[in-house]
Amino acid sequence: MGWIGESVDSIKSLQIRQVLTQAVSLGMIVTSALIIWKALMCITGSESPVVVVLSESMEPGFKRGDILFLHMNRDPIRAGEIVVFNVDGREIPIVHRVIMVHDRKDTGEVDVLTKGDKNDVDDRLLYVHGQLWLQRHHVMGRAVGIFSLVLWGCS
Repeated sequence: MGWIGESVDSIKSLQIRQVLTQAVSLGMIVTSALIIWKALMCITGSESPVVVVLSESMEPGFKRGDILFLHMNRDPIRAGEIVVFNVDGREIPIVHRVIMVHDRKDTGEVDVLTKGDKNDVDDRLLYVHGQLWLQRHHVMGRAVGIFSLVLWGCS
């Protein structure tokens, strides 16, 4: 029984080592992904440097499932730019085009009005009741690049 008992103990310790090795490897992968994400946040100036288009409201320019790369800097937002913004009270960001800019002369701030390219009306119905413009703090970033699965033959 001594030899069998030693073999069982050896197998148990080997399994424990494998489980610990896999747990450490998983932890390193997760940690690496978080470090890369945080680095991208610092480089791009955006709280979410990569987003996925969730609706058809920007077709034909962007399809549902396209991946957008965002950047945010201090330059004023201008009409025609594609922005990703959050609306107060909603968790899912929206990807739409800036159609009008309102310069506030007293503060130098710029407010924007957005609209989906496929939509008939502007986004004021999406904003909080009574809100007519988005302020800079609503904007998560500007689209600076796209990765489209349609370009790769997937859809």
